[in-house]
Order: sequence, then C-alpha cells, then structure tokens
Amino acid sequence: MTDNDQAGLHGSVLDQLGVLITSGELLPGRVLRIEQLESRFGVSRSVIREAIRVLEAMGMVSSRRRVGITVAPRARWNLFDPRIIGWRLEGEGRDEQLRSLSELRRGIEPVAASLAARCATPEQCGTLTGAVMRMAVHGRSGDLEAYLDADIVFHRTLLEASGNEMLGALGDVVAAVLTGRTHHHLMPTRPEPQAISWHAEVAQAVQAGDAAAAERAMRDIVEEATQAMLNNGSPAPDAP
Repeated sequence: MTDNDQAGLHGSVLDQLGVLITSGELLPGRVLRIEQLESRFGVSRSVIREAIRVLEAMGMVSSRRRVGITVAPRARWNLFDPRIIGWRLEGEGRDEQLRSLSELRRGIEPVAASLAARCATPEQCGTLTGAVMRMAVHGRSGDLEAYLDADIVFHRTLLEASGNEMLGALGDVVAAVLTGRTHHHLMPTRPEPQAISWHAEVAQAVQAGDAAAAERAMRDIVEEATQAMLNNGSPAPDAP
C-alpha cells in the first residue's frame, strides 16, 4: 500500500469516527476497542491508531491503558477545529452548530471590520476589493464553488486585517462556516445581490478608514447569512 493510500484510509476512518461521535451515535463514556474498530472499518491497526491519535489531540477521545479508548464529552472537544465543525454539520446537530457559529460571527466579524478600517494595509484593501469583484462575477453566473472561494478570501483577509492575532486565527472557523453553508445547501442558489453589495461596502469603508460604516455593513452581512441558513437557504421573507 502506498503512502497516499494509507493517508486516504486514515482520513476516511477519521471522518467516519468523527461523524459518529459528533452525531451522538457514539456517546460520551463509550469505550472503543481497537480490535472492534479494525473489524468495523476493515483497516489495519496502524490506521485505527493514527485516527485515534488525531481524535485524542482534538479532545474527542481519551486513551488509557487497561481501560481503552473512551469517547469524551463535548465540553472537552476543541470546538474551533474546522474538522469538528464540518462533522457536526454532517449530522443531526447541524442546526445547533449553525446557531452557535452564527452567534460567534455576530460577536467577532463586525468588530474585526471596525478594527480593519484602522489597521488594514493597502495590500489587504486590494485583496478585499478583488474578492468582492470575483463574488459579483460568480454570483451572477451561479458558480457557488467559485463564489465560496472568493467569499472565504474576503473574510479571512478581513480577520487578518483587524491587526488582532486572535481574530486572525479564526479564519479557518469562518471558512468552515461558509463552506458548510454552501455544501449543505443553506444559502440561495444565487447569492443575494444585496449581500454582495454589503461586502463591497465593507471593503470601501475599510479602505476609507470608516470604522463605523465597516462594522455596520459587516453586521448586515452576518445577519443576512444567519437568516438564509435559518430559512434553509431561502432568502428571508422581507429580504431585498
């Protein structure tokens, strides 16, 4: 077996175990045996051990001699890990995860936009503007994957442009939210023109150094995204 094959098996088993745990099929306190997992997934012991090692690093399981591998309670998970976010979006807890993530975005992205208006470099301003232009093009064509790529660049850049390293470190979290929203059909089949317009307002306000305008437009973006997800991808009834 090649290294690529081994890595593929490991990734597949990791994803399956992650979904089983985040969905609640494997409840906290459940003891997992290596031999049982080998049989269940039809893979080697080394593949199982590697998957368990990663899950343990994420706080999802604990491993003790003579006890085995125990599923950990959610309070111990690294809930900001994009893989955990993705697994939770795959299961029945999707609504709860989306609600938590939307509340997090409400708390951080408007603040990041305000700070970016004070701290963004010319290069970052250019990246924001370019991302908005690509969003407009792909939004009109209905290419959601290309739109998603541009949207992620916009939000990552904005967080980094805040000048706050803690906010900048949340780029992967926001990217996971945007990806989950797209891949689980929780946004309109064609992005709302008003949402793109708000992104443009943020970019313009950041470049102009207008912190209040940047924060206000970013708050509108997050609220629109939240409502679209709550309506399962349909625009809110009173949306423009």
